Amino acid sequence: MGDQSRICSVWLGSETGILKGVSVSRKQAFNFCNTSHLSRDQEVRGLCWGDPAESELLVGCVDGTVKTFSVEKGVFTDCRRYGEPADGCFTGLATVDGSTLVTCAESGTLRVWREDSTEPVTEINAGKNVCRMRQSPVHGNKVATGGKENGLKIWDLEKPEGPVFTAKNLRDDWLDLRRPHWVRDMAFIPDSDKVVTCTSYHQVHVFDPSTPQRRPVLEAEYGEYPLTALSLTADGSTVVVGNTHGQIALLDLRKGLVRGCLKGLAGGVRALQCHTSRPVVASCGLDRFLRIHSLEDRTLQHKVYLKSRLNCLLLSGRDLEDGAEAADGANQEVKEEEEEDEVWDAMEQVQEKGKQKRKTTTQEEEEEEEEEEEETQKKSKKKKKRKRPRDI
Repeated sequence: MGDQSRICSVWLGSETGILKGVSVSRKQAFNFCNTSHLSRDQEVRGLCWGDPAESELLVGCVDGTVKTFSVEKGVFTDCRRYGEPADGCFTGLATVDGSTLVTCAESGTLRVWREDSTEPVTEINAGKNVCRMRQSPVHGNKVATGGKENGLKIWDLEKPEGPVFTAKNLRDDWLDLRRPHWVRDMAFIPDSDKVVTCTSYHQVHVFDPSTPQRRPVLEAEYGEYPLTALSLTADGSTVVVGNTHGQIALLDLRKGLVRGCLKGLAGGVRALQCHTSRPVVASCGLDRFLRIHSLEDRTLQHKVYLKSRLNCLLLSGRDLEDGAEAADGANQEVKEEEEEDEVWDAMEQVQEKGKQKRKTTTQEEEEEEEEEEEETQKKSKKKKKRKRPRDI
């Protein structure tokens, strides 16, 4: 399985507890798990790289365990418990300097773990009903949390006494009624201190901790259904959001306008990720498909059916389409086509012989003509019988 895992460019976690690897260039999917011990307790809810070289993959399960998967060997090498089932599912995993693991659960317990210790070094209460925890790609010690009636908070893990930034709720509506807030996902905008969030009330908000304002500096809306996932493009000017009805849209963060939509999905979106070097975005969800769309012309480039509902995905830093791998896949397809042609050429042409026999025999045609003559004679006799009483 080691050779298979090396060519995988997309990793996904499913509800059945199976870690799935997909090679986009070869159009192949692989399952990495022990199928004899599958259970709902092993459902995958979080994925992150264990080191910058992407040689290890950390898989967070529902029962509070985190498995270490070796990409080079293609097997699970370690399994440790980093939480209790009472804390809820993992809402985020992150690593700092390749030796420190950061975990966050639905209960709001944010923990920092060292490799050489069984107890957390730091434990932070981020509030109840946390839906997502994200790490800053530039500053590894900074993470953001948010959830249901739990606004955006930015934490510095080196200063766990309190959040660095706490967002303020939106202003009351025109009836002076309080507006609820429910943060579902967030991301750090590169080359700035800003953070973008999406909510269950189909809103997209941009917060700027560098300013005294704690309310959003930009507000936008998309559709009418809850937004569940988002991802930023490489330049940070556009955010891709997905909702519970399988709709994905591209929003311009400079003006808050919808630039376009991605089509083809048939179920709720659970995970989105834009590639770091290519203008593509990968998505997965309840319809059990991995889809890769182009961000330039918004066309569907790849579509892979993976048989189980998917919770999360993680893109590899390597390009999705490597030239050598693509050439190997093309050569393999050509060989398969040549073998199929040889098989068809060797088969006897039974159908053509049957057609020639039908053309030479005329028995069926003669029988049909006789039946038609009998029917016409019967009709003529009936007409004569009807005319006789009138003649008398």
